[in-house]
Amino acid sequence: MPKIPILQKDQSYTFHSYFEMPYESDEILAELGYSLSKSRLSLPNKNRPLERLSDFQQRIEESLLLVNLSSETARRETLVAPVLLEVAHYCQCQVRIEYPLTVNNWLKGNLDYLLRLKSSLLVVEAKKDDLTRGFTQLAVEMIALAQAEDQDVLYGAVTIGDAWRFGKLDSKQQQINQDIALYRVPDDLEVLIQILVGIVER
Repeated sequence: MPKIPILQKDQSYTFHSYFEMPYESDEILAELGYSLSKSRLSLPNKNRPLERLSDFQQRIEESLLLVNLSSETARRETLVAPVLLEVAHYCQCQVRIEYPLTVNNWLKGNLDYLLRLKSSLLVVEAKKDDLTRGFTQLAVEMIALAQAEDQDVLYGAVTIGDAWRFGKLDSKQQQINQDIALYRVPDDLEVLIQILVGIVER
C-alpha cells in the first residue's frame, strides 16, 4: 500500500507550517527531495581578534539578569539580534530581518534573519523553544534559499537565544546535515561568533 504523502499538491505551505507539523524532520524533508543526516559538523571558524567581545559578553550577561525570556520576541531582541548585529560589525555584512522569500506554494514565507556578504549567505531561524521542530523549519528555509539563490552549499542556524544549532545544506547531494553540537550563550559566545563570522566570510 503506498504511503500517504505529508504534503498535498493542491495545498499551500509557509515555512512556519513545517514547524507545526507533527511529523519527523527526515519524513518532511524527503517529500522535498532531501535526506537528513546528523553528525558533528566541521564549521567554518575565523579565529580572528574580536576586539569588542569582552564588553559585548558583559552586556549579554547583564541582559540575562534583567529580561525574562518567556517569549520569542524577548529572546530575539535580547539575545539573537544583538549577536547577529555583532557578527555584522565584524563582517560588514547586510542583515535582513523578516526577509520575504517565495519559491513556490510549498516554499514560501519570511526568514527571521538573513546575513549576506556578496554571494555568501547565512539564514537564522529564531524560536521561543523546541530546537527540533525549529530545525525542520530551518531546513525547509535552507532548501528554499538554495533554490532562489542557486547555492550549492548553504549554512543555517536555529536558535532559542541561549542555545544555537547549525545545519549545512548540500544541494548537489540533496542532503541536509544537522550538527549534533549545541552552542550556549553566554558560555560559548566567543566560539559562536567566530563560527558565525566564519560562515559569512567563507
